[in-house]
Amino acid sequence: MSLAAPQRATSPLPALILAAGRGERMRPLTDTTPKPLLQVRGKPLIEWHLESLARDGVREVVINTAYLEEQFPLALGDGSRWDLRISYSMEARDHGGALETAGGMAKALPHLGGAFWVLAGDVFVPGFVFDADQAQAFAQSDDWAHLWLVPNPEHVPQGDFALSGQGRVQRKDQGAVDARIGTYSTIGLYKPAMVQGVAVGHKAALRPCLDRALDANKVGGTFYSGPWTDVGTPQRLAQLNAPT
Repeated sequence: MSLAAPQRATSPLPALILAAGRGERMRPLTDTTPKPLLQVRGKPLIEWHLESLARDGVREVVINTAYLEEQFPLALGDGSRWDLRISYSMEARDHGGALETAGGMAKALPHLGGAFWVLAGDVFVPGFVFDADQAQAFAQSDDWAHLWLVPNPEHVPQGDFALSGQGRVQRKDQGAVDARIGTYSTIGLYKPAMVQGVAVGHKAALRPCLDRALDANKVGGTFYSGPWTDVGTPQRLAQLNAPT
């Protein structure tokens, strides 16, 4: 008798990929191409995310757009080539420009449901696993967010948050004795409570929402030590594309 290979659990949670920004520091490369569509090792940066999400069982993906937003549907279509269903939250068309992170999340909520992944379209992290079991556990928890932190890169030496030994994200200056300071990877799990009160169509940054959640002890976290690059400058993009 042969045993069937174990199947990877699939996550019912959808994902929001943030792709609305102008990418000023990447100019002139972004003068004609949105940063998530710049090529990294032979394919658009955002495609690495789409492949990872599909690999890990995610099927519904929302991409929020603003700058040169008409290029995204042309480049990515409906997602069927990755066995995904992609919808677009078009902020420039509907509101005249980018709504920032919390504003973009609030606009996309009708497509996302009760809990969802959020990831920035301009980071390169091909080894990240969108773990179905962890997503399910978060969805059933009382937390409003679960953030993945990375070791502080050269361009953010001070870090963003503290992560306690109990897996709670805290303000850097209020971290527990055993806390580790890290930088937000721009990957997280979220619930609508995080952007409660943010009106659809209004610009709103994420940090004030996160601070409210931190004060309420509603944010868990995990450290991620795999390869991670914030593709924020032409130099970092060139390093990723350099021959190995």
